[in-house]
Amino acid sequence: MTICSLGSGNFKRGIHPKEQKHWSKDEQIEVLPVPSEINIPLLQHIGAPCELTIKPKDNVIFGQLIAKSDKFISSPIHSSLNGITGLITKTTLPNGRHVDSIPVKVENSGKIGEDLWQDFKSDFWLKENFLQYSSETVIKAVKEGGLVGLGGAAFPTFVKLMKNEKIACETLILNGCECEPFLTADYRLMCEAPYAVIAGAKLAGIAAGAKNIVIAIEKNKPEAIKILKEISKGLDITIFPVKTKYPMGGERQLIPAVCGKEVPTGGLPLDVGIVVVNVGTAAAIANAVIKKHPLTHRVVSVSGPGINSSKNIFVPIGTPYSKLIEFCGGLKKEACRIISGGPMMGFTVSDFSTPVIKGTSGITVLTNKEVEDIEKTSCLRCGRCVDVCPLNLVPAKIAHASKFENWELAKQYHLMACCECGCCTYTCPAAIPLVQLIRVGKSKIPRT
Repeated sequence: MTICSLGSGNFKRGIHPKEQKHWSKDEQIEVLPVPSEINIPLLQHIGAPCELTIKPKDNVIFGQLIAKSDKFISSPIHSSLNGITGLITKTTLPNGRHVDSIPVKVENSGKIGEDLWQDFKSDFWLKENFLQYSSETVIKAVKEGGLVGLGGAAFPTFVKLMKNEKIACETLILNGCECEPFLTADYRLMCEAPYAVIAGAKLAGIAAGAKNIVIAIEKNKPEAIKILKEISKGLDITIFPVKTKYPMGGERQLIPAVCGKEVPTGGLPLDVGIVVVNVGTAAAIANAVIKKHPLTHRVVSVSGPGINSSKNIFVPIGTPYSKLIEFCGGLKKEACRIISGGPMMGFTVSDFSTPVIKGTSGITVLTNKEVEDIEKTSCLRCGRCVDVCPLNLVPAKIAHASKFENWELAKQYHLMACCECGCCTYTCPAAIPLVQLIRVGKSKIPRT
């Protein structure tokens, strides 16, 4: 590999919210007891929804393909446990969207999760001869395994890894920043299943044809940095500690921090020779390629002052949130808000039957103490939202255009470039829900 030219480890603007990692960062990953029923949505990714390949009342087994799409931007879905399927129903995703789903009455699935997690924790991953795998072999396994970005975006991973005839991949960045407050799933995965993460990095590098592999980790995770540095010795992988800052985990912030390059507005990371993959996705790549297992389980943080016992849990996809909350000892009486994800980019959830999907990174439970009730006022023209926006946008103007349904004006202010990090809302002294208004605007404008 060539010598990678690293950036400063920082990006312009951004904020420093309270990290709140202490609730769950030292909690080792536990395997959730097998739920009696799961509900698997047919859309868990960016792209076209899937259609069932099985029928109601069919017997399905762990890892079996149950839904797929013929569209290019999509990702197949597999059963995460053994059981009998029910009738197609509607379910609400964490972001509030209503989609078709297939319930599964679980049977004979006792040790599936435990065995799978034991594999992830093993060190056999690095005993593989990675030279036996071609780019095409890796991408085929990733596509058929239904892998998506596990950092939250849920974009089909095989599309990211496909080589571009015009632009070569100079650097593959594994994103281990996990900058969202409260969430610790990626951190615990790096600490407890580092061999799978490193193996996934090597395989993703092969798929993308990357000349360099860099694992970027925020400096507030010294244990993960230490472990991965030790394991990756002699493997042509650079472990790069970056500044603890929000939203460091965003692609357009991480790339300049790691490589000193800026992704052009409307462009993609590959336009500057970069591919970014989440560390959880990397572990899933190793599992799909080496063990031939599709994406059926993931690690979820359940954290915050409103839950009786914060945990990091290895969970079958389709498990209702209620089972995770129950496993953590239930809610405290002071709990007032349950968020799917973290407080900066997550969505408030009121229906505990909401299922864990591929992109579910955590559940954050807050109390009245953390949820401030600030009186909303008109925009003060203070410019704080501009000062902190990591993409150099003017969030107040975009939000104002969205509020009054002036979609053309919103587009002129680069509405679609917003990454919805929430820095603007966090700093707004007028308590204007800027990012929420921007999300509404995005939903009204078709992507081109």
